[in-house]
Amino acid sequence: MPTRKSTKARHAAATAEAPDASLFFNRDDSWIRFNQRVLEEAQDTTNPLLERVKFLAITASNLDEFVEIRVAAFLQRIEDGYDEAKPTDEGGLRPQERLDQLTERLHAFVEDQYRCWNDQIIPALEQQNIRLLRWTQLSAEARAHAQRIFDTEVDPLLTPVTIDPSHPFPRVLNKALCIALLLKSKRKAAGSSVLGVVTVPRALPRLIPLPSPAGRYEFISLHELIEAQAEHMFRGYAILSQSAFRVTRNSNLYLQEEESRSLLESVREELHNRRKGDVVRLEIESSAAPEVIERLRENFELAPAQVFLTQGPVNLSRLMHLYSEIPLPALKFPPFTPREYRISKGSASIFDELRQRDILLHHPFDSYKLVEEFVEAGAGDPAVISMKQTLYRTSKDSPIFRALTHAGQSKEVTVVVELMARFDEDSNIRWARELEDAGVGVFHGIFGYKTHCKLSLLVRRDADGMMRRYAHLGTGNYNPVTARFYTDISLLTARPEITEMVHRVFHYLTAETEADTYAPLLVAPLTLWDGIVTLIERETANARAGRPAGIVAKMNGLLDRRVVEALYAASQAGVEIDLIVRGMCSLRPGVKGLSDRIRVRSIVGRFLEHSRIFHFVHGGQPVTLCGSADWMPRNLVERCEVVFPVEDPVLAARLRDEVLAAYLADNVKARLLQPDGSYIKATPGAHAPFDAQQSLMRLAEGHTIAIPARSASHAE
Repeated sequence: MPTRKSTKARHAAATAEAPDASLFFNRDDSWIRFNQRVLEEAQDTTNPLLERVKFLAITASNLDEFVEIRVAAFLQRIEDGYDEAKPTDEGGLRPQERLDQLTERLHAFVEDQYRCWNDQIIPALEQQNIRLLRWTQLSAEARAHAQRIFDTEVDPLLTPVTIDPSHPFPRVLNKALCIALLLKSKRKAAGSSVLGVVTVPRALPRLIPLPSPAGRYEFISLHELIEAQAEHMFRGYAILSQSAFRVTRNSNLYLQEEESRSLLESVREELHNRRKGDVVRLEIESSAAPEVIERLRENFELAPAQVFLTQGPVNLSRLMHLYSEIPLPALKFPPFTPREYRISKGSASIFDELRQRDILLHHPFDSYKLVEEFVEAGAGDPAVISMKQTLYRTSKDSPIFRALTHAGQSKEVTVVVELMARFDEDSNIRWARELEDAGVGVFHGIFGYKTHCKLSLLVRRDADGMMRRYAHLGTGNYNPVTARFYTDISLLTARPEITEMVHRVFHYLTAETEADTYAPLLVAPLTLWDGIVTLIERETANARAGRPAGIVAKMNGLLDRRVVEALYAASQAGVEIDLIVRGMCSLRPGVKGLSDRIRVRSIVGRFLEHSRIFHFVHGGQPVTLCGSADWMPRNLVERCEVVFPVEDPVLAARLRDEVLAAYLADNVKARLLQPDGSYIKATPGAHAPFDAQQSLMRLAEGHTIAIPARSASHAE
């Protein structure tokens, strides 16, 4: 069996040469197209209005992460002196050339965001009596209310600064709201203008509700309120100009393996450094005085292209506040109650049930409650001797976290906490400390490899005296909050062939001991990459031999070159391939002689499509797998991942004939990837409109749903 080091070396060798741009889409261009599809949902008038606001806020949050990670990485390479083309860049362009192209596209995307906000969302909000007001538009009552808010809750937290030799530019935190002011001293007739800066604490809400007549919802933005009080904060100065701005900093963690420090301490120190990372983007209102923009640009040492002028709020992600603050159900998606799993009458507990059958859950259509109950049962059942759990992201006050903490006082409990779950590092450090204090054995996986697999393993001495293992394997994080709006798969099982291998995976994570085999599991960075390619190549061989062959795969991203090349070869051999890829996809479908039989669709809807499901026809003996890994290099060779089989034929058929079939039949939310890299909206044509997520919700509610044949995925 290959080791993690040999797998990584082989992957590096396989991607050493620059790819042919005619065969692969660039990942960053593909990501921008994905965020454009999210923006299309904000533009779609068939979506409820506040949901459109939410989609727009999501595009801004997505863009923030892209800038502070991907754009920052380009800048880091350039600043470190790397001028050669990186093999994975489209066309073999140098980093600066790629960055120039990327920045141009990002500016165009930001313009699209604000056109959506100003031309579509704002007028629609006003029609619903929802308004964001300027200070000059406030009634006397609203102004008095806002003034009280400022005096009691805002002003005590502000520190206005004028920039001069004795007052250096304040440290501006990553993505913090700030106000820049151009000031002129009233006491000095001569002399140049000075720059003033107010940094706004994150604890303050960015939108402040105002008293308004019944049926109306009015707000003033925080920066508008602060700007209205600027004269009181900068007494003795005339205010020539003022504008809101924020900066985005490099948020990559740069860790070095050092025996003298624990991983936890390394991450903690790097988090502190990240707050001070180099600035990679300045966002500032387009109404800002050119002198203010130039002074800020020079202070942060930015190129002109790194300055983004906004035609509205500098942080559109904060518009999510409107969604939570406005109690108008008619402007949101109708509420949905997920289906609860009912344990059979003959079973006294979840453990009795799992000895009889596997359980498959498709969240959020199936409630996440059973997963919580599984872990809670392990914590509360005296017959459960030990518990093992991975945690990548979870939520505050998570029942799973509480159960593990409780169990640590009386059982052998092992938790593998991923400290480098991006942007959740702070909370994961706190959880790790709390678990340790409760007596839980806390580990942090293998240095340099994120622990991204979703595993829970209980060892129980059953009533017959036998010691048995029970496991949960999933595609999503142990987070009951996101489980309500992420689509994911959960498998609960007591099958010895699976639970034994889950046990081996935990040994690998805690002791870095590599087993001879993990079959039937595929485990990254050891067996997953080769295993996926082998499954694709087996379909290729079956097609060439005239046996049944076909692939349907659903994932978040498809970027691995070796996997893409294997799919191309399968298509050329006659394998019909349907790919459901929500985000980035480097594969170019529908190219004659290369990928004629490959179709790629993306679905962005009410729920975030997060499940990974892989179905192989396998000569008429189908194989269906689920797991935590996308077909991307970071998942296949740079993380600890697990892909698991669904061996119960009834459950596998449900995934094939209900879940995958629904997504392949979608002609409402689906976007179809074209050979030139563009996406076109699927249209019903002669078929009835079919929305996969809506249909799966109705199915969960007990309605009978006829899922059309997958002809829609071929015909459009």
